Amino acid sequence: MPKYYIWTIGCQMNKAESERLGSYLEQHGYQVTATADEAELIILNSCVVRQSAEDRVINKLNALKTLKRSRPDLTLAVTGCLVNPEISQLGQSFPHVDYFFRPGEYPPWMEKAGSGTTLPRHPSPATFVPIIQGCNNFCSYCIVPYRRGRERSRPVEEIAGEVKELVRCGVKEITLLGQNVDAYGHDLLEKPDLADLLYELNSVGGLARIRFLTNHPKDMNPRLIEAVANLDKVCEQVSLPVQSGSDEILKLMRRGYTVGNYRQLIAEIRDKIPGVALSTDVIVGFPSETEGQFQETFGLLSALKFDTVHVAAYSPRPGTIAARKFEDNIPLAEKRGRLGKIERLQARIAAEINARLLGKTVEVLVEGEKRGKWQGRTRAGKLVFFSDSSDHLRQLVQVKIEKTSPWALRGRIENSKPS
Repeated sequence: MPKYYIWTIGCQMNKAESERLGSYLEQHGYQVTATADEAELIILNSCVVRQSAEDRVINKLNALKTLKRSRPDLTLAVTGCLVNPEISQLGQSFPHVDYFFRPGEYPPWMEKAGSGTTLPRHPSPATFVPIIQGCNNFCSYCIVPYRRGRERSRPVEEIAGEVKELVRCGVKEITLLGQNVDAYGHDLLEKPDLADLLYELNSVGGLARIRFLTNHPKDMNPRLIEAVANLDKVCEQVSLPVQSGSDEILKLMRRGYTVGNYRQLIAEIRDKIPGVALSTDVIVGFPSETEGQFQETFGLLSALKFDTVHVAAYSPRPGTIAARKFEDNIPLAEKRGRLGKIERLQARIAAEINARLLGKTVEVLVEGEKRGKWQGRTRAGKLVFFSDSSDHLRQLVQVKIEKTSPWALRGRIENSKPS
């Protein structure tokens, strides 16, 4: 039986697509292997949203040259956001790669196995479910719309059927995925929205939790906030990237909202969903960002106090509006300095937020083991570790928190609900 190996980098969408690729290959008679050296087929699922990610992809491709040279019969394929419409140029740059195929697609040299969506054969207790591909927003810094195309939603019935099948396979929690989940359904005939989908999935028996990401501040509507507040299976956690605390920079980014709009949206979310955990994304060092504009971002994060902040230094993506129109004129050392300031700020804020859980009992969905400890997440997305000799995989357990940090919680189990 031939063996396959998939190397994945990047967003949750890439991870979900790699799971489905693995199932697809197993339907074709392949068996997974943990190392590239043992594989007859290697697929790299790539990301180029940041320069650091693209560098890792290129380095991995270059490292595989020797393996390909020693084993010419090895099939090497690349998918993900490195793959642009100019596949012939990619072939010239990486002649040792046999195939390139677009993100979200299946290997073009194989016949489709069966019909419909290929589901993960070995899903984890918490599994990703893509619901919409592509993005219509064209933020000036972002390469995604050029690589994944325009927004394309999956029908409600198809998603619900997939979720029911995943639950039959032991899945307890799903995370609905899209580059912009708030745009879900606008391209479908019936015009359902994300709230409609949440109401439909909330009725799936055996499903314990529902999450969704990523949201866009200009597209998130009150009906969605009400759905999160009212539906018992939808977790009290919202990811809402702000990207900058400066109106001038937001305009250059083509984000479509102001800092005032964003603050109002956060206030509405916190008013409707008490105790909600909020996360955001920030880019520092965008072209022309002054120290004062960076301080506006720093001040916004200080004031709003997010549970999680994902911060990245700007890097130009060839083909994007920003790469064409703006000079990358912030020195790398300055970008790194600004990034470090936000990371230190967020570590303090997260430590304060998580410390409030000390001595509290929280519900945890156990997703696996790591270094001899069970691990899982709360409804708010907090990572929790605990030790216990019993098998708690896929269980909802009550854990009393005994130690906190900015990044995780540790406690002892009190009881569990039957899975």
